[in-house]
Amino acid sequence: MTTRIVELRQGILKKNDELARGLRSQFETAGVLVLNLVSSPGTGKTEFLQGTLRELISSGSRAAALVGDLETDNDARRLAASGAPVRQINTHGICHLEAEMVSKHLDGWNLADLDYLFIENVGNLVCPSSYDLGEKIRVALLSVTEGEDKPLKYPTIYNSADVAVITKVDIAEAVGFDRATALKNISEIRPGIRIFETSAKSGVGMAEWLAYLAELRPLR
Repeated sequence: MTTRIVELRQGILKKNDELARGLRSQFETAGVLVLNLVSSPGTGKTEFLQGTLRELISSGSRAAALVGDLETDNDARRLAASGAPVRQINTHGICHLEAEMVSKHLDGWNLADLDYLFIENVGNLVCPSSYDLGEKIRVALLSVTEGEDKPLKYPTIYNSADVAVITKVDIAEAVGFDRATALKNISEIRPGIRIFETSAKSGVGMAEWLAYLAELRPLR
């Protein structure tokens, strides 16, 4: 039984990786920068993405988002307020997004009309680490309310990330967040990773984050 389960999982991941490679090629051909945002629930991922989309749209960039959630479309409606095109992906109990889900929800979108496509993954720090979605950049978010040891508890997601974003820094002092320890833990798991310290509410660190996105955007 154990062997069959392992073989089934390997088969699922192989199929996902093949689809993800196709998506990555499609994104690169279209010239759209795709980012996969991963975090645990309650990190402030949606608020961070909402602020990002709002600033990008107001500056004339063309950005869109796919939003993963088990059942509701609450986050998608929040993000749509930014003025960006948004589509909801309901996984109906599955704790992560898969390349096939992303592919199906791109129907009707001309990717060449976009500069950025953000994929807000389901709130989970385990399953999403195994599923490539064809993204260029994987962003792992950590809230100051979660504790400095989150990267040590969930090393796979941080080790697979290209960027780490610390959120809600405006309340860091109030919750006793140890900044030095958090930075050390993140860098210990993923040496050299780019780290942004942000607050979508106060705007701290958002300019640096947006400048980073501008640097990454493919030239056309």
